[in-house]
Amino acid sequence: MSRSAIKFLKSAPWSARFGMAVILFYVTLAVFAPLIAPYGETAIVGPRFDLWGEAHIFGTDNLGRDMLTRLIFGARNTIGIAFITTCLAFAIGGLAGLLAAAVGGWVDQALVTLVNNMMGIPQLIFALLILTITGTSIPVLIVVIAVLDSTRVFRLSRAVAMNIAVMDFVEVARLRGEGLWWIVTREILPNAMPPLVAEFGLRFCFVFLFISALSFLGLGIQPPTADWGSMVRENASLITFGDITPLLPAGAIALLTVGVNFVVDWFLHKTSGLRDEK
Repeated sequence: MSRSAIKFLKSAPWSARFGMAVILFYVTLAVFAPLIAPYGETAIVGPRFDLWGEAHIFGTDNLGRDMLTRLIFGARNTIGIAFITTCLAFAIGGLAGLLAAAVGGWVDQALVTLVNNMMGIPQLIFALLILTITGTSIPVLIVVIAVLDSTRVFRLSRAVAMNIAVMDFVEVARLRGEGLWWIVTREILPNAMPPLVAEFGLRFCFVFLFISALSFLGLGIQPPTADWGSMVRENASLITFGDITPLLPAGAIALLTVGVNFVVDWFLHKTSGLRDEK
């Protein structure tokens, strides 16, 4: 790691450092899940709803699977799918927004009309309708959520790119005969990166929560794959008996969301050019 990067990280407030520590912890769990988890992801290792103890630190779920193991594998599945979905959403919406701003005219009007029509339908209802028809396999889930979420990315990237596309250096690039792809990738995109990177963090949180919500409703990641949203649903009945086990996956969701938002807030503050008062 370069000295400039280390200096940049040291300038972060404690909230951002906490957020980065949380993200690093979750990424470690996701990458090394098979090595860290005490049991297999789908292995039935005890009686149903076994209490917390030495053999099973957080007890077992409704089928007798180890809750700690399911939480660890849930990090890999939920975070991994949310990350891939967010990347695809940015590839679709970000590129479309930049092209709409750079080309303008009927291309811009057509894309804006399409996006506005898609955003007119509530996202959750739209996703439930499509997933009910197409099925709930992981590839279908990723594509459906990415397409729906790309509308939000499109609006931001287009708004940012519209301000950049009218600047002098872009006009100079056009006058010297540069092509559309050059203008988009070499002139507009580098200057639009700070708000897009911040939006990526926020979009990841929304996608992450959206997938968990779909799983809780039964149309997200399907069993026996471990997923925090479905784990809340499967063990929700324990709340009636005063058992906080269902709150573990819910707390994991909340902690990652808070951590990412802390980092995004700090990044936005740094890239905005504002200075802390001393």
